Amino acid sequence: MIPFRKLDLDDRACFEEHLMRSPKASCEYSFANVYLWGRKKIAEQGGFLLVQSQFDRKHVYLFPVGEGDLKEALDTIIGDAAARGIPFCLAALTQRECEWIEKLYPGKFRFHCDRDSYDYIYAMEDLAELRGRKYQKKRNHLNRFRQNHPDAQIVPLDDGNLPAAFLLAQQWYQKRQREDPNHDYYLEHLALQRAFAFYRRLGMEGVVLMEQGVVLAFAMGSRLSADTFDIHFEKALDVEDGTYAAINQGFAHYLQEKYPEIKWLNREDDLGIAGLRQAKLSYCPDHMVEKCWAQLLEDEDDC
Repeated sequence: MIPFRKLDLDDRACFEEHLMRSPKASCEYSFANVYLWGRKKIAEQGGFLLVQSQFDRKHVYLFPVGEGDLKEALDTIIGDAAARGIPFCLAALTQRECEWIEKLYPGKFRFHCDRDSYDYIYAMEDLAELRGRKYQKKRNHLNRFRQNHPDAQIVPLDDGNLPAAFLLAQQWYQKRQREDPNHDYYLEHLALQRAFAFYRRLGMEGVVLMEQGVVLAFAMGSRLSADTFDIHFEKALDVEDGTYAAINQGFAHYLQEKYPEIKWLNREDDLGIAGLRQAKLSYCPDHMVEKCWAQLLEDEDDC
């Protein structure tokens, strides 16, 4: 069996070194996401970083990250699953990775794609500038916000305003729980709490929307690759007055000025939530990162 070990914050440099050599477009490969969500274990073998996770109480593996003999790396994790007596499932695969697997193991895998997990990718310039007819409604929301909040400013999320942003996050979850007591916010709430607790060590960056010392909204994320930034969290208490439009555009503009080499913003998936899907589509994504699952046909259990 592979000597997997629990992912630690000190693994960030190693993880990101592998990621930059073999860049991934999907949010599952962000170190922050790997650390914040679920139970992840990692191992380094043959020039690759191997990741084992749990999803819906089932063991899954991510596609190997790094450089080297890909067939050998895949054989290694297939053997690990067999040694553990668990079905072999690969999660968060792109179409290109599915093609590689089929070429290496013709006819041995079953593939299925999951629309609810597709990532929304936007051109940085589009969200920072909101030009053109397709963004007219967004500009209207933004202009209305600026009229109602002329003193509001976008400032970096730092040690001075982290506590106030965290308080807003707590208030957001309390409000949502009152509005929809049957919805389970536990995992997201836990991930966000950890994001605030380890903000610096996770390599996170963010902004807050401030008005006369009060935090109206915040957004945070981390770099996914040389040309892509991943937005992990974005929260505001007021939905109707354009606050989300302001924090969305403000963060994009902040990143555009700080990192002119970054071309894309990954705003992650919609989890199949109708309202969230509508909101993400309304910002006119440039493209989607399609994600699929792969399972060995010889394994009887479904992924």
